[in-house]
Amino acid sequence: MIIRFQLFAIALAVVPTVALGQPTSEPSPICTDRPTKATSVCTGPAGTFQLEADLPNWTRLDDAGTQTDTVLYANPTLKLGLGPNTDIQANIAPYVDVRTRAGGVVSHVRGVGDLFVRVKQRLTNPAAKVQVGVVPYIKAPLAKRGIGNREWEGGVVVPVQFSLPQSFTLTFAPEMDVLADGDGSGKHVQLIGVVNLAKPLSSKITAYAELWTAQNYDPAGTVRQYSADVALAYLASPTLQFDVGGNFGLNRATPDAQIYFGISTRF
Repeated sequence: MIIRFQLFAIALAVVPTVALGQPTSEPSPICTDRPTKATSVCTGPAGTFQLEADLPNWTRLDDAGTQTDTVLYANPTLKLGLGPNTDIQANIAPYVDVRTRAGGVVSHVRGVGDLFVRVKQRLTNPAAKVQVGVVPYIKAPLAKRGIGNREWEGGVVVPVQFSLPQSFTLTFAPEMDVLADGDGSGKHVQLIGVVNLAKPLSSKITAYAELWTAQNYDPAGTVRQYSADVALAYLASPTLQFDVGGNFGLNRATPDAQIYFGISTRF
């Protein structure tokens, strides 16, 4: 009898929970700030790490006979969930290559990028049809000149998301930045606006289209930029996503094209 009881106890220990009639829960699908420029409202689950990265990111700007190509071979953002509606994020490109061609002469500037630290706070219920968040950030000037401007800067983003019929999601992401003047004498404001429309094409693939603008009010002269952006994201598993996208400039002040591939994972 003792031997039978021991065998029964061992069997209970190795039988999967689902076999005993207790349901298992799948992890919630990963929610990211990729692949487009818009910032989402969602935050990483408390106590989890999430990695979102470009692999790689290439940008080209043609301006008055000068062609500039910027390549980020990796551009990781690491997020830590601090609570049900809060996370903290750090972003830095470990290696940036800026190649400039003018008059047949090619020059390179290579090195680490600037460090960006952000805190995201969701302000509404995760199940609400209209969701709002706030994302203040600060930039630490780690990059050398030619990659960065060697100035401390910061700002705040206020993403607003609407759940629409037919599974569409509409996101507005107004942003205000405090940037260094081009001559280094002070600070000025830059205003950014994004309108993003997302639509699941299947249970694993989501398509994005957006319009983006930045109005940089430098005292030396206002710079206005506009782009049209498209992207696709593929959810390989609940905690792993791949994406590809392109941003296309609509005026001379905006980079002509930016192409990227990316990966996001939660662990």
